[in-house]
Amino acid sequence: MDLIRTDSLTKRYGSIVGLSGLTVTIPTGTIALVGPNGAGKSTFLRLLLGLLEPTQGTAQVLGQEITRQGVALREQVGYMPEHDCLIPAMTGIGFVAYMGRLSGLPKSQAFGRAHDVLQFVGLREERYRKISEYSVGMRQRVKLAQAIVHDPALTLLDEPTAGLDPTGRAEMLALLKVLSDTKDRSLVLSTHLLPDVEGLCDFLVVLNDGRLLAAAPTKEILSGDARELVLRVKGDLARFVLALGHHGVSARPARHEVRIDRPVGGERVLFEAAAEAECQIRYLGPATRSIEELFLQLVPGGTRVAPP
Repeated sequence: MDLIRTDSLTKRYGSIVGLSGLTVTIPTGTIALVGPNGAGKSTFLRLLLGLLEPTQGTAQVLGQEITRQGVALREQVGYMPEHDCLIPAMTGIGFVAYMGRLSGLPKSQAFGRAHDVLQFVGLREERYRKISEYSVGMRQRVKLAQAIVHDPALTLLDEPTAGLDPTGRAEMLALLKVLSDTKDRSLVLSTHLLPDVEGLCDFLVVLNDGRLLAAAPTKEILSGDARELVLRVKGDLARFVLALGHHGVSARPARHEVRIDRPVGGERVLFEAAAEAECQIRYLGPATRSIEELFLQLVPGGTRVAPP
């Protein structure tokens, strides 16, 4: 069974198009939903939850129609919204247990699960404090806890690292990594911070202006041009590039590596050039691209994203 399947899914807000004719099939696993602010990511998530009515088109999540089986669907799905969804006067344990009961858990089980997930997110000592006393990082953690308290098969996370400092961001991503490695659990991570999904997600969906730009396994979509090779050498990189030129190989230096088109006569010429330049080839392999490079290629006018 596919995790998510949509057919011409569209949402309009008057004259504004939030999502336009989205047709995509997404497998189970850890999914990155990326795009600039205003790309339609939050609209897509709310449609999948049945919180918004589509203008046209259909969608299935975990095999259930979003417009007809919304209540049953939300029992199997956790949601960490971008904006604050907390009740400041409640304690962390009280709020997470309350959300567990809203998800269908009996009272005793809801409190037991609340204790477990608050310990998992690192709020064991602060669970009896009021949420109004929590820092930004603690509020993000309790938002994650309420999203997973009922052990959902799918968790939707909308900008989970928003507002976090570098340490808090790294800790949140580590928690998501543990969840992504859990058997029979899928995550959809929506973010405009491209470094957040590097090494975490195994399927990538790219949106811009409410339209689908790409959807494919991460390794496949980042594989780059099969004709291009990457070399990393120990020694004088400029001298190595010059030696490659003497052998008719056009090199494109990039940071601490060299990119070349695969030599027609084979790879032996590369080692000959390295010997002439008194360098050692430490890595030779097919070129790949980062999610940021893919984003810049796909999104018109896209700007380079600096790590937060």
